[in-house]
Amino acid sequence: MPSANDSTDESEPRDDSRVTTFDPASDRPSEAVVTAVAALRETEPADLPPLYEVVDPDALDSLVEHAQRVGDAGTHQVWFTYETFDIGVRTDGEIRIRDATATAS
Repeated sequence: MPSANDSTDESEPRDDSRVTTFDPASDRPSEAVVTAVAALRETEPADLPPLYEVVDPDALDSLVEHAQRVGDAGTHQVWFTYETFDIGVRTDGEIRIRDATATAS
């Protein structure tokens, strides 16, 4: 799992990315992802397929919770594809969303 200090394509901002945030101290990143994708799709979160079909929501939430408890472990991120979007969730509360079909070249 790359950290914010790693130099990878996925950690670099791109023009086609949309960024949203959540409060890692109090919000569940799994819920924030579904809410953000629903907003982009202009639909209700309940109308989307379950997130667990592509990533374990409890594991995603636990990663962020652990980073908050440890505090000095740096910032980490995990990437997955959900509803034709590449989703990058960072432990500092940033969610980067980009069109997966545009990156599949």
